[in-house]
Amino acid sequence: MVVWLATNTLSYPQGGGHRWVYLNWALGLRSLGCKVVWLERVPKTTSPEELPKLMAALRSALRAFGFEDRVALCSSPENPILADSSSDWIDMTTADEADLLIDMDYLTWPHVVGRFRRSALIDIDPGLSQSLRAVKSHRDLAPHDFYFSIGETVGQPGSLIPDLGVKWHYTPPCVHLESWPVHPAPVGAAFTTVSHWNEGSVIKDGSGDYINDKRQAFAPFLDLPSRTSQPLELALCLGTDSDNDQKKLRDFGWNVRQAWDVTSSPGDYQSYIQGSKGEFSAAKPLCLRLRNAWISDRSICYLASGKPVIVEDTGPSRFLPDSAGLFRFKTVEAAAQCLDVVAAGYEHQCRLARQLAEEYFDSKKVVRQVLETALA
Repeated sequence: MVVWLATNTLSYPQGGGHRWVYLNWALGLRSLGCKVVWLERVPKTTSPEELPKLMAALRSALRAFGFEDRVALCSSPENPILADSSSDWIDMTTADEADLLIDMDYLTWPHVVGRFRRSALIDIDPGLSQSLRAVKSHRDLAPHDFYFSIGETVGQPGSLIPDLGVKWHYTPPCVHLESWPVHPAPVGAAFTTVSHWNEGSVIKDGSGDYINDKRQAFAPFLDLPSRTSQPLELALCLGTDSDNDQKKLRDFGWNVRQAWDVTSSPGDYQSYIQGSKGEFSAAKPLCLRLRNAWISDRSICYLASGKPVIVEDTGPSRFLPDSAGLFRFKTVEAAAQCLDVVAAGYEHQCRLARQLAEEYFDSKKVVRQVLETALA
């Protein structure tokens, strides 16, 4: 079976964790015997001089996983950059030979999706893309045969998330367990997370406009370090105007690191997670408002590594636990209590974390279910 995976990493070479979102799916597909083509959309602003550098960085990142020669590129009709470049990638004319396009890039152009006999979109930001398109601040989704979302409530009765007039199927995010083995935390390790800090969309809804970023998300939890003896660290993609934010976080007791210094490649990102005691993170405002029962692709990498995860509650789930390997809190007091409970029974919680990844997020199970639905 030939499956093309539409990704969006070419213009973000320093995003090691961002690449793992797609790598876990690509590795899961390959583990089921699929021949995988890694499809990248070339941004309209890319110049002919930039493209070889971006491709070199991409291939370098994919080399460790055996996908460096399995890359295809697509561009907009208005951008002739590919016609003017040496063709050392898989030709888009072979797309019609594929069994399926799995589209994880919300901006894949309709003329590209239309080349494939069958296509399935996987929504990895449940509520965000739907909300932006509902108010026409993003262009419409290209037509697909199937639509999947990692948000449990997307497309369900009573959901606060616009369905955009299509039928949504639920799929968990996935992690390639063989690539993410259990890794004991070193002595003195901190509870960590990796995130952009003040990069987020302005969301417009009936309750007023709000900024959907982690800076807003962490505001209610700034004094958490004073409520627990557990070390807390944030690896953040920080803008040049974030000096005051960094100082404020450190004054409250958070250790802060520049994410691009410690997670800029897939290998660095993995090492950072596996060197942590567990994850602590708040959820973006949109997840709280829309109650999408979201769990991140990052959190399941912690779980697979045998790291307990403590994250903000994003709504009732059909299967996510609240206090077994994965802890979900609503207040700063509850967050501190979760940290203390995990620390008191740490080895047991580590085992539960890995079991949770094996039961629900194993890429072989998740990818197989998507393929069975999309190719039925």
